[in-house]
Amino acid sequence: MMRVLKTVKTKLNNKIELLGNEDFKNILVIGVFHGDEPQGKFLIEEYLKNNLTSKLLFIPCLNPDGMKSGTRTNSNGVDLNRNFPTENWELTEKNEFFGGIEPASEIETRFLIDVIEEYNPELILTLHAPFKVVNYDGPAKDIAEKFGKIISYPVEASIGYPTPGSFGTYCGVERNIPTITLELDEKCPIQDLIEPVHKIFDYLCNDL
Repeated sequence: MMRVLKTVKTKLNNKIELLGNEDFKNILVIGVFHGDEPQGKFLIEEYLKNNLTSKLLFIPCLNPDGMKSGTRTNSNGVDLNRNFPTENWELTEKNEFFGGIEPASEIETRFLIDVIEEYNPELILTLHAPFKVVNYDGPAKDIAEKFGKIISYPVEASIGYPTPGSFGTYCGVERNIPTITLELDEKCPIQDLIEPVHKIFDYLCNDL
């Protein structure tokens, strides 16, 4: 049965949890990098209602502080998807894409780095919004194309703009871990995303 494998508390005392079973596959699914993109948490939690024996590893909500405030950033005003210690990390102006005062400055980032180092995932899926595209980093093209067919989204190697310090660069490019960013259509009713996204979860669990 699904249980908490690892947890940490944020600056505002909210919990981030890694969920999994003892008999897990090293495939990690992450929701809510950005607090104003809550779809991932809902879709993961809906999936787990009927799949408590799933072999996947889940972080339903990486940014609970941002989700509660409805902001892209965490409670320190940092975009977690710009805060990873990559070769291209850079100190930027303090806007909604601010990557922090230094790489891995944030509790949330360090928690995820610790999970990567401890569990060595062989594939990672992150759930974002709003672009309606399957983006990938590292050796993930074939799997990304499978996901694209399931959810009827285009597949792109580039999201179309620079992302210094991104998670995709940290894991996919620099560590060669297949890393897929599923950008969900924010205009689509969340109920209509349940079936295709859960099919993707099932594929990860049963067909890889």
